[in-house]
Amino acid sequence: MASSLLKSDIGKFRIVAFLEGISYLSLSITMYYKYVHGIGLPNKIVGMFHGILFILYVAMAFGLRKKYDWSFSKFAFILIASLIPFGTFYIDHKYLRIDYSKL
Repeated sequence: MASSLLKSDIGKFRIVAFLEGISYLSLSITMYYKYVHGIGLPNKIVGMFHGILFILYVAMAFGLRKKYDWSFSKFAFILIASLIPFGTFYIDHKYLRIDYSKL
């Protein structure tokens, strides 16, 4: 399945969205350890990974908006979802599983 996702821009975006969502959830776990137990290193590592994925998610969303002519509201919703825990998983389920090859 992963190899078929890599063949399209939407597939690559879906992978980045999934990884960004996982990194967001992982960051919340490392925040607990940072502030409750004083263990900050995992937070720095996961935070850097999450930051890179977030920037990649936003940059890819801008590119895909032009390519697939997303409406402003759909585009805004996709961007806002990256700020909400589990948001990227919802976006994948609701908007990104469309077969864009038939457009």
